[in-house]
Amino acid sequence: MLRVSTVRDDRAVLIRVARIVKNAKAMTLPGHILVATDFSETAAHALDLAAELARKLDAQLHLLHVLGIPDLGVPELGVALTSVTMDSMVASAQKQLDALAAARPAVKIETLLRTGDARTEILRVATQVGAELIVLGTHGRRGLSRALLGSVAEYVLRHGHCPVLITRQPL
Repeated sequence: MLRVSTVRDDRAVLIRVARIVKNAKAMTLPGHILVATDFSETAAHALDLAAELARKLDAQLHLLHVLGIPDLGVPELGVALTSVTMDSMVASAQKQLDALAAARPAVKIETLLRTGDARTEILRVATQVGAELIVLGTHGRRGLSRALLGSVAEYVLRHGHCPVLITRQPL
């Protein structure tokens, strides 16, 4: 596994990948790149990498956030959120997405907000937008926390219809 330790190294890797892809005759350049975010630092790092790659390839970037089912209530416990609370959560998430997109004016970014299970929604949206590359950050959980929480990145990697680039935040 290739491990990139600094942002400077990440940019160098992206430049090399872009050159390799541009020079490959049989390979098509990704015109649509999907990045999923949970608004964490790891996801911000993945977005930065994807934005740089999209800029170099002149690709459309689709920025997705999925409000998970637990965010909308836990029916098993009889807990439900009011419509006002849900509307507030949706508005807040959309505002965060818009801010992330506005901070990267050199790239064409479409923001998308969905509700449901992040794993399946990422794959569904990737198909809908015609993504040719999916970029995700991973928290690198291991052991019990990974078993209990699962790995969205691993699921998307295994079930995605296109290449998936998974990155960790530099140490």
